[in-house]
Amino acid sequence: MRPNSNLIKATLSGALGGLLFGFDIAAVSGFIEPVVRVFGLSDFGKGATVAMGTIGTVIGCFVAGVVGQRLGSRTAMRYAAALYLVAAVGTALAMNWPMILMMRFLGGLGLGSATVLGPVYITELSPALWRGRLVGTFQLNVVAGFLVGYTSNYLVRLAHFGSLEWRVMIGVAAIPGIIFFAALFGIPRSPRWSASRNEIDEALLVLGQMGAPDPKAELAEIQAGLQADHAVEHEPVFRWKYRYPLFLAITIGAFNQLAGINAILYYQGTIFKAAGFSQLSGDLQAIAIGLTNFIFCIVGMSVIDRFGRKSLLLVGAVGTFLCLSGVAWIFISQSHQAALLALLVTYVAFFSMSQGAVIWVYISEVFPTSVRSKGQGIGSASHWIMNTIIAFAFPVLATRFGAGIPFVVFASFTLLQLIVVAMFYPETKGQTLEELQRRLVKA
Repeated sequence: MRPNSNLIKATLSGALGGLLFGFDIAAVSGFIEPVVRVFGLSDFGKGATVAMGTIGTVIGCFVAGVVGQRLGSRTAMRYAAALYLVAAVGTALAMNWPMILMMRFLGGLGLGSATVLGPVYITELSPALWRGRLVGTFQLNVVAGFLVGYTSNYLVRLAHFGSLEWRVMIGVAAIPGIIFFAALFGIPRSPRWSASRNEIDEALLVLGQMGAPDPKAELAEIQAGLQADHAVEHEPVFRWKYRYPLFLAITIGAFNQLAGINAILYYQGTIFKAAGFSQLSGDLQAIAIGLTNFIFCIVGMSVIDRFGRKSLLLVGAVGTFLCLSGVAWIFISQSHQAALLALLVTYVAFFSMSQGAVIWVYISEVFPTSVRSKGQGIGSASHWIMNTIIAFAFPVLATRFGAGIPFVVFASFTLLQLIVVAMFYPETKGQTLEELQRRLVKA
């Protein structure tokens, strides 16, 4: 069975939140240095500007889990898109640094919510055979957002907007925000969420629209899963029986950021500058990294349902460890700077086809329907808490202890990830959500 047009449309619409996520990170990497100059920010202020958005994202993750469980992922995503739109325009018009911080926080609320709600929505629509690839479109949109954002930064820089340059870089983020918001009005609610509210006719209709071969049988399985879990509206996620899914979601979210990916993407202009590259050439290097990210995310998506989630994580951990170790050596030894781009591109390739392709799929799979949005929120919050700490700490550590030290830290955590995944992570490919629920939720 191939995904039909209704399923593809709903999947792509839900995944557009990932595009905002990627575009925002790319926009920040372009506008942070001009903002530092315009407002005379210290390393602390620079880190705080980046981290404020991620603080909002952490809160958005927790809020989205509750709101998504109550209103449904589709409706909650509309609020997230509206928040992001307000923040993009507000940041572009900001007259002072505190206003930038406030708008970054609001934008983070929207982005955090989207990273929770989008994968949950797609997961609950997707058949088991295609779930990895369909949920993977969220990450594909993330890396597409990187590429589009880096290209946008480069074109804005070439256009010579002068003092308005940083405002244009962040203001154009409103365009994908508008597209995302509009797309959410042409898709149905999740059949699993409808079934959890006893709206059986609607759930059955949507299952048919999404191409389920036997909608009634699938609905019966969904209802059995809900009944077995005693699904209620206020089901808490922090319960002993959910200890294994919580462990998996929290650790994969944390390892995703402890590998250093967003620090590299946020501060790659600073990283290339430290290695002797000019600002404009740094923008071109960013496009190369963004293109690599996009291509290898497609590679990861194409094999995730064949090779499995765990295998990709293991291969990626080995590759990223070696590349990060090489980058650390370049900065510590102050030699072989010409190899920096090749190492970072290779690092991004390994990361994108492993952690990048797997994280949102894995978190969305391991929780039962009754707490899936909340569980996704916990995993996403773990991801963003680590992102916040690293975004704030990276420029301070690099300035005080040398640019190589953060990469030593990142390499160490990828080695730890390799051990933890090998010992404790189960494979989830090819199993229905209800089968996974029976396997992972323990009394």
